Amino acid sequence: MRITSKVALRWARPEDPPHDGHAWFVTNWIGIDVGGRRKGFDAAVVHDDRLVELYGRLGCTDVVEIVEAAGPRIVAIDSPRVCAPAGQRSREGERQVARSVCGIRWTPDAQTVHANPYYEWIVEGLVLYDALARGQANLEVIEVFPTASWTRWHGPRNKRRRSAWTREGLHALGLVGVPSRTNQDQRDGIAAALTAEQHSLGRTERMGDIVVPAIAP
Repeated sequence: MRITSKVALRWARPEDPPHDGHAWFVTNWIGIDVGGRRKGFDAAVVHDDRLVELYGRLGCTDVVEIVEAAGPRIVAIDSPRVCAPAGQRSREGERQVARSVCGIRWTPDAQTVHANPYYEWIVEGLVLYDALARGQANLEVIEVFPTASWTRWHGPRNKRRRSAWTREGLHALGLVGVPSRTNQDQRDGIAAALTAEQHSLGRTERMGDIVVPAIAP
């Protein structure tokens, strides 16, 4: 799906009631699920308790254009923002997530990542981090891990199918505007966006580079 810089998104309207007694303003959060070159990126735009838009099969330039159009406070990316130190097979933050929240795939050092096609999705994510860093000066970009978010919000998956577990978790969140059918990448993009929202409210903790919800949204 190709998105141009003139993409029209359904933002909250000025006539919507203000929140918490503050003057009305638009606040958006974007979550990105990262794939390899063929799959591309999935993006979710969230405003408060509303899913504004879902996008799929995006290229890096498409994501940058969506971010520029939406003007979010925070973009959360489901992909490592750095590789492990040279000669190591994982990052400390990943080991911390594995100990205290849920299982996670390890990110090895840069030499291994760039030499093995299996890690193509990590390379694509690193390219996106770099592209966003060259964009809006006040944009905060964080690394998230949706499986950890779903676990904090909905409890451990245990033996449930991942698809059923995340569908149940998404339904329990009560987010407005979610389509009747979503795929796993879309749900993870939504989880990333909601984690970004929680982060802006101070309701997350950091495990190395990875931002994890501290409580349910």
